[in-house]
Amino acid sequence: MLHDVCRVRHQIGRLTKTNRCPRFYVLKNMTSMTAVITEALNILIKPVLESSSSSVPSTAHDALLRKLQHNLSVSQEKFQTDPMYREVSSLRQQVKAGSEWSEETKDVAWNFVTEILVLLTCLKQCMAALLGSFSPAEPNLKTPEAAPALPPDVLSIAQQKVVQSALQFVVTLGICPYLLPGVGIPLKRRSEFGAMLESVSGGTLPYGIRRLFISCTVLLGVAEHASLGSMVLTRHLGDILAGLCQLGHCPNRSKAGQPTITDNTKILSVEECTGCKKALQSLLGKVYQPIIIRELLILQGGPKQVKASAGSGSRQPLAQAPPWLRRLCGQLLSERLMQPNGVQAVVRGILEGAGAGAAGGQDAEAAAADWRKCDSIARILASCPQQSLSLVDYYRRVCPQVLDLLHIRDRLTARQFQRVATTTVLTLVQEQPELAEKYLLAPLLSPLTRCLGTGDHKLSPGSITVEESDLSQCIEDIYKVCVVGNNPGPALLNSLGNVIQVIFCLFCFTKQNVSHLRSACQEILLWFLLQADPPQAVTALKHISGLSVQTEGISPDHHFSPGSEGGAVFTVREPTCDADDALYEKVSSEQWAVECFVDLLSNLKENRLSGDFFIHLLKGLTGMAVEGEQEGEEPQPLTSMSFLELEQHRIQQATRQEERLLTLQLLAAMCEKLSHTLLHNPVQVIEFICAMLKRACVSLDQGVEGTVEAQTLSMGMGLVATMLVGAAKLQSEDYAAMKELLPLLDQISQRHPEQLIQELASDLHISIATHGAFTTETVAKAARNTAGKEELIPERPSENTASKTTEKTKRRNSDKTPKKNPNVPGTAVTSQMDTAHCKNTGPVSHPVAQSSSRGGPHADPAEAGRLLSECLLEAVDPEVPTRAAALRTLTRMVQNRNAEVLHNQDKLLTLFLENLEHSDSFVYLSAIQGLAVLSDVFPEQILLRLLKEFEESPKEMKKPHSLETRLKTGEALMRATRALGDLAPRFGTPLIHAFLRGTRDSDSTVRASSLSNLGELCQRLHFALGAVVHELSSCLTALIKTDSEAEVRRAAVHVIALLLRGLNDNATQVLSDVLRDLYRVLKHVVQHDRDDVTVLHAQLALEELDDVMRRYIFPAQKLEKKIVVLP
Repeated sequence: MLHDVCRVRHQIGRLTKTNRCPRFYVLKNMTSMTAVITEALNILIKPVLESSSSSVPSTAHDALLRKLQHNLSVSQEKFQTDPMYREVSSLRQQVKAGSEWSEETKDVAWNFVTEILVLLTCLKQCMAALLGSFSPAEPNLKTPEAAPALPPDVLSIAQQKVVQSALQFVVTLGICPYLLPGVGIPLKRRSEFGAMLESVSGGTLPYGIRRLFISCTVLLGVAEHASLGSMVLTRHLGDILAGLCQLGHCPNRSKAGQPTITDNTKILSVEECTGCKKALQSLLGKVYQPIIIRELLILQGGPKQVKASAGSGSRQPLAQAPPWLRRLCGQLLSERLMQPNGVQAVVRGILEGAGAGAAGGQDAEAAAADWRKCDSIARILASCPQQSLSLVDYYRRVCPQVLDLLHIRDRLTARQFQRVATTTVLTLVQEQPELAEKYLLAPLLSPLTRCLGTGDHKLSPGSITVEESDLSQCIEDIYKVCVVGNNPGPALLNSLGNVIQVIFCLFCFTKQNVSHLRSACQEILLWFLLQADPPQAVTALKHISGLSVQTEGISPDHHFSPGSEGGAVFTVREPTCDADDALYEKVSSEQWAVECFVDLLSNLKENRLSGDFFIHLLKGLTGMAVEGEQEGEEPQPLTSMSFLELEQHRIQQATRQEERLLTLQLLAAMCEKLSHTLLHNPVQVIEFICAMLKRACVSLDQGVEGTVEAQTLSMGMGLVATMLVGAAKLQSEDYAAMKELLPLLDQISQRHPEQLIQELASDLHISIATHGAFTTETVAKAARNTAGKEELIPERPSENTASKTTEKTKRRNSDKTPKKNPNVPGTAVTSQMDTAHCKNTGPVSHPVAQSSSRGGPHADPAEAGRLLSECLLEAVDPEVPTRAAALRTLTRMVQNRNAEVLHNQDKLLTLFLENLEHSDSFVYLSAIQGLAVLSDVFPEQILLRLLKEFEESPKEMKKPHSLETRLKTGEALMRATRALGDLAPRFGTPLIHAFLRGTRDSDSTVRASSLSNLGELCQRLHFALGAVVHELSSCLTALIKTDSEAEVRRAAVHVIALLLRGLNDNATQVLSDVLRDLYRVLKHVVQHDRDDVTVLHAQLALEELDDVMRRYIFPAQKLEKKIVVLP
């Protein structure tokens, strides 16, 4: 190529000296030569129409040959006669003289190919000379937006089409016919015209290797120019690769399988074969690697046996490639894979071939959904190629590249690459756990691993140990691999278990701050706990809760700090000089960790892991009691210890004490927040009972007798009795689990000092041993007392709330009788059994239950007074059902206009207002209903008192009303307003003023409540609104346009809708002055408000206004007769 370019430049210099023309004229002359060459190529490829008068029959093969010969003749005539072609003809003759392959033969098709190759070589030389002589002007700094000068070697669109067509003829006539079967895609698979072209060069088989060599080498020479190379390689890379593979690596055999002819002019020399191999390697390293991967996969051919799929349609599978080509393509693909960024090139080559495009095209979603393709790529990456030096070397090179696939940021491309990366990581971990842990999981978890240990003490306070980007990327990668991949394995769980405490500490930190890592950390923790085996999960819970210190944890000198991008950084903690502050910080952080731990367990409601850990803590508590007894029995003399031993002994004691306190703290927190979701099945309940009975046995061994021990034993034995009498359906495996209770019950029946406890333990032992076939009355009574609800026990009628209240009242009255000593073990069980023996099983009447019949207006005053006293007493009872029933009874008595109740309205008002502050909805809703009924009976007194309670409390009050109490008072006012009915205008002014003042409250909830009450009131005021309509309109408009809370704006728009709905046809009269303002503010909401619910309310209000105006403008036509009586 260099020799040809120099020769063209020499010719340009000679023309310059001879004609004494300026340089731009020479450039213009060379540009015209480029145009002439492309015109000559156009003559060669231009289709020729045969005359219809020719009567000689011909096949498509003969017709094609005649057209090729005709175009060659026309081209030769142009070069000989046309003066415009003189310089191009001279250059053409020089190229033909310098090449041995341009000789004419009897094969018309090959002559056509050589002529195109000669012209393409001339075009390349002209374009190279033009580019070499081009010197662009310096850019003007004053106009940097101006486009740079266009190089002179750029072809026009029409010229590019001509060159591309010429290249297509070279490939179809000079390369494809000489490829062996199975090498490349045959022409007949491309088009019908290609099938006809296969037979054009059929008689030149002995010269096929040489002609293939000429075509490939000349095209590679043409492709050395940038503009021409892009056209050659973008469309014909696969055919050139197939030709080079056959020329450089094919065994010495011909198409028919016979040895090739030994004529040196027809076969390649060793140097030429070596040159083809080098050209192949150069081409593979020069082109975009994903394209190379795709072309090599196509050259590798299809499998030996292909099963037709149902959805394949008309697509035909690739033909089977020769064995030597399959081996060669496999070797080349392995080399591409082992290169830097080779994994990404392989993934892109396969996925982009599926239609995703380099940046994720419109088919990227479909490619991402094709999980079979992603899994196939993962299996390819997970299998070590034969060309690799060793499995260790392959993992060392590939694993970092697989992790890089997780960090692609493009949204559409990332979906595909991350699926491949996730599947590859999981496959590598399953096949080679040790190597994957070293080269894959260790780098993946390295930011979290650096958080463990004591750290570098030489770092100054505030120094960053782990950067925010590293932590965020690590958490995201773990989430993608574990949670999204969701294919747990022992190696993955073990590696993640080593850093699970760091993830939990990071989770606790994100719960205290606003961070995007919170949900990811929580999902990772839950995934690990759900996927791990129960023993491993319980061990992990011990580890993250702080009970287990077997592995190295986070150094107390380091902690997590907020990052600048919403993440976290791991830094060196600032030292605290004050010991009290350090202790407070440590205690508060431990308490926060316990709260986060319980919150994490609350997300495992459907899993039995929380119950298993709870039972494990109870067993550990029993073990601590045994250790405490052993330490008390055998105290080691401190005088015999050295100072080091004494220090270690003190540290061990402090550690054990901290563990006991933490265990109690965890048990208390779990009982408080997870009490209803801890135990899911009878087996867990049995394990819970076993732990309790073991603790009771330890107390018997230590001789400890107290209330706690007695209650523990009572609860455990009562639960066993409840399960045995039928409260739970027990299966054979449940009775098998109960066998662990037999030695404990036997020990209690022999060693407990109380006779009743011994008998109950013995009876329970018999019932468990007989699988419930024999149950004594003692067991049934203990079960009824423990269950607390009669519906759980068979053969007992259920009692209503009134009967339960009676039993509770009896228990309160029985408190005056002497009791047994509660410190004596077994007292609780004995008293419960005696109470169960004396309990009346029939229904018991109660004054509250009969209030509807005896609390009417004509009831006996004495009886009514007694009933009122009882209800007032029950209304302050700590039991929720009793208090709510008493409140509803009083409300019913007010409705019935009971005279005794009406005389005590102040007491009732105070009672109802106090019960508004109760947290249980059953109580405060009853109080709200009572206030509404009381307001209906005494509107003047009660409404004014409720309005004062609803308004914001003054600052000088000792106990201001809470937000919840004010909202409940507002609910009572709304119900009272509804109950007023036509009397609403009588009290409209104070109610409206109070609600309007409430719309200016600092709390958005109070503002919304005031607006809701205002809407209910405006529906019933009708013409009484005339005095305040301007004030009401101004308030609503200001709230709608200025309030930042969406719920307040919704309520304000809803008030307008209720106002229009209540006034109906009278809206045009009452709201005549403000109707236009209300319409404009509603249109403003529809056009500008961002809250969808507010817009919906505004649209409904506009519909109400539209109906009103339609009825006003177009009144309904009534067909009626008017009869006038004349005087």
